[in-house]
Amino acid sequence: MLKNVLVTGGAGYVGHVLVPRLLADGYNVTVYDLLFFGSRLPNHPNLRVEQGDIRDTTKLATYLKGQDAVLHLACISNDASFELDENLSKTINYDCFEPLVVAARKAGVKRFVYCSTSSVYGVSDAPDVTEEHPLVPLTLYNKFKGMCEPLLWKHKADDFTCVTVRPATICGYSPRTRLDLSVNILTNHAVNKGVITVFGGKQMRPNLHIEDMVDAYRLMLTAPHDKIHGETFNIGFENHSIADLASMVKSVVETNGRRDIGIVTTPSDDNRSYHVNSDKIRRVLGYAPARSIEDAMRDLARAFVNHLLPNSFDDDWYYNVRTMKKLGAR
Repeated sequence: MLKNVLVTGGAGYVGHVLVPRLLADGYNVTVYDLLFFGSRLPNHPNLRVEQGDIRDTTKLATYLKGQDAVLHLACISNDASFELDENLSKTINYDCFEPLVVAARKAGVKRFVYCSTSSVYGVSDAPDVTEEHPLVPLTLYNKFKGMCEPLLWKHKADDFTCVTVRPATICGYSPRTRLDLSVNILTNHAVNKGVITVFGGKQMRPNLHIEDMVDAYRLMLTAPHDKIHGETFNIGFENHSIADLASMVKSVVETNGRRDIGIVTTPSDDNRSYHVNSDKIRRVLGYAPARSIEDAMRDLARAFVNHLLPNSFDDDWYYNVRTMKKLGAR
């Protein structure tokens, strides 16, 4: 059984939900993270949080010793992050990836889970984009995420289980909530301004509740080697247009007390649009989400009302690019 897990980027949006679940599952967890956003992870005897840069392979290698599995979440995430220094994103999202994989295998890690993204598909008119669909990246972010995938396969071995997951856009509440992702943006506007601004609207986007994302990562630690080794899994069961997401948010927020939410539509130059098919993970591993996108909207709306997300428009902490610009990340 895998017992010791290292999570790169474990102090991020997903990590703040994932790590407590792993601890509850009985794992010893090491989080390796630059801590751009600090840490609100639990004070737990089986948790070690190390502030470190994944580009520093020598330092990271010391923390890989004794680890059974790596969940590689760390990256400069989402397409807008390339407003930053392009070299920052390239060095973190691509250049250091293969050295990390090599170091993990050398350290005796038994399983490597690469957290890619469904945005590698870019734009597709296909009614169902499966894992075999060509990658058509529109930005450097999804280009580099896709380029890392074959680098992982170079090192897979019978004693080094390798798997890639391509999640949909995550939504819902976390102790380190991001408010620069589609569903979260729309819900913030609905609850706190009473008006939702839709950029474009026709683009199709898959979304996934953050708790379901966490369940999928946990599954990757326990799934049999022969079911996942060398495999890629889409994880995104609900596909909606941005306009439909706005209508869903309007309904959820109005139902929960805020009346007459307006919707304003403006043009957008973000043309990413694709309809992800996730039949494979259901067929191979029996995985299906336990929550809906509406559940994520309700969770966020409740968090706003309960003052868990104060200053949601003004505080840079909720926004990746704004925070990293403020810190002068490089």
